[in-house]
Amino acid sequence: MTEIAGAMQRSLPSSAYLTAEAWQSDKDTILTREWLCVGRAEDVVEPGDHLVLDVAGENILLVRTKAGELRAHYNVCRHRGARICDSTNDAKWGLELHGGVIGGVIRCPYHGWAYGLDGTLLAAPNLATEADFDKKDFSLYPVGVREWGGFVFLSLTLENAPGFAGVLGEAPRRLGNYPLADLRVAHVIHYEVQANWKLILENYNECYHCGPVHPELCEIVPEFRKDGGIHLDWEQGIPHREGATTYTMTGTTSRNAFPGLSEEEKVRHKGELIYPNLMLSVSSDHAAAFLLWPEAVDRTRVECRFLFHKDEMAKPGFDHADAVDFWDLVNRQDWAVCERVQRGMAARVHDYGYYSPMEDYSLDIRRYVADRQI
Repeated sequence: MTEIAGAMQRSLPSSAYLTAEAWQSDKDTILTREWLCVGRAEDVVEPGDHLVLDVAGENILLVRTKAGELRAHYNVCRHRGARICDSTNDAKWGLELHGGVIGGVIRCPYHGWAYGLDGTLLAAPNLATEADFDKKDFSLYPVGVREWGGFVFLSLTLENAPGFAGVLGEAPRRLGNYPLADLRVAHVIHYEVQANWKLILENYNECYHCGPVHPELCEIVPEFRKDGGIHLDWEQGIPHREGATTYTMTGTTSRNAFPGLSEEEKVRHKGELIYPNLMLSVSSDHAAAFLLWPEAVDRTRVECRFLFHKDEMAKPGFDHADAVDFWDLVNRQDWAVCERVQRGMAARVHDYGYYSPMEDYSLDIRRYVADRQI
């Protein structure tokens, strides 16, 4: 297929969204190497708090240590490879094996090997007197952990992980006035989207589709109907219609704006895409954080977390429904159209899609993938 003349440019080939080979390449070169957002620091607050996470098909244990640090480990005992935390498996057999994170110790239920929350081996029954056995050689396999703005990121291949500052790019500067670390999760919606994770990122990164797909959103931001918003200054934030300050059906809310915002930020909206799996949309009074969990070449679980300032959440009568209901509608519109693309590009005649000039930001996904396949 030849290149279309003019400003149109080819997308990734359709096979990048459809084949088992492409899915394996994504896992090998991106999902197991990059810094993936997996949650918020508030998910594990106290020492011993922990989460068991499925990250790119790997089972990972995220814990808060006694010193208050976050650590992450592969959820596999160094002795014989048993999963240390696996309550679902035990329940399947009607059992509760004595293992997991117990009293500040990570204990394997198989032979009783015990690890500190930092992953160091503390005890291996009947091996303490062996002259050639050194516990320092048998710590849990580590996973990289980083934090920014209250978000937690993991890298499964720490020794080859990219620099974290480079991953964040300009987001800390552009969102510097927003008190992200002081926000708390008030509501979560999980969506099962039958579409490739890259397709969802591309959809987030352009607004050419906003006019046809999001009429309610365009009522709040009329400029989205013009040239897909390509004329807007995304760096400074997106202006709402007159009288609107946030993403709700009315464009208004009774919640106070975040402290520290500029006058422009109080009436504008900002968005960030932190590759490979965090889409962040920030209004003056709340944020919607989208964590993408790729599960197959044609399936992505999207975890949408709605964040509000902790002081607003503490007020009597706090209600998040105006923002949540609006976003849920916009989200479902996005997921529906993404699934249409996933199904349509499987047609035998469709080798490539094309980007128009209005979809300029979508081209990032081509460069992002190509840079990691070298």
